[in-house]
Amino acid sequence: MRQVLIRHGESLSNLEERVQGQADVDLSDLGHRQAAAVAVWCRENAADVDEIWSSPLRRARDTAAAIAAATGLPLRIEDDLRELHAGIFQGHLWGDLEERFPEEVARWRSGDIHYSIPGGESRSELSARGRAVLESLASRPVGGMIVVAHGGLLTAALGSLVGRDHPLLASAAQRPFTKLPALANASLTLLQWPGPRLVSFNETAHLEVLESESRRLRS
Repeated sequence: MRQVLIRHGESLSNLEERVQGQADVDLSDLGHRQAAAVAVWCRENAADVDEIWSSPLRRARDTAAAIAAATGLPLRIEDDLRELHAGIFQGHLWGDLEERFPEEVARWRSGDIHYSIPGGESRSELSARGRAVLESLASRPVGGMIVVAHGGLLTAALGSLVGRDHPLLASAAQRPFTKLPALANASLTLLQWPGPRLVSFNETAHLEVLESESRRLRS
């Protein structure tokens, strides 16, 4: 069984470089175009897929809705696909965190996987939740599925499932502040079950048309 893991398109908080966590944030204009581009890829390359699962947060749900409209596949919501709860960090600009919460940021940056952001979650909690939800979905009697979620949740789950030293994860650039491999907005990652086996990570070739459009508009 194949899971096509997709990070949501760019959100308004991504654009503003703001911590979103489980805050419910809309897609940006670019995010909507990214959702449309990944939906085209899914329509053309996901013949073995039977259903779509999404986080309930708008940025993921709207990305998944574009895919559902393009493919005609049913869209289902799974609460455990939500992003890390970033507690007191949520809603603040990334660049302001160290000034506002110096002690908490230092604890988070230390890499202690059991440290919970006040009012939020720890890396170990996120990893366990992400792993459990992907394993549970993988047990469904379908040939394949699309899972639309969040960068932190997906990378934490993958690290638990295939190991943080997996070549595809170890060679990836890290997300600032989180010490997790970076997933681009609207990127594709393929996970094959049983195993699981990580087939690809952070594929973005389907988004190149958007880059071409941006270059054309700037020229």
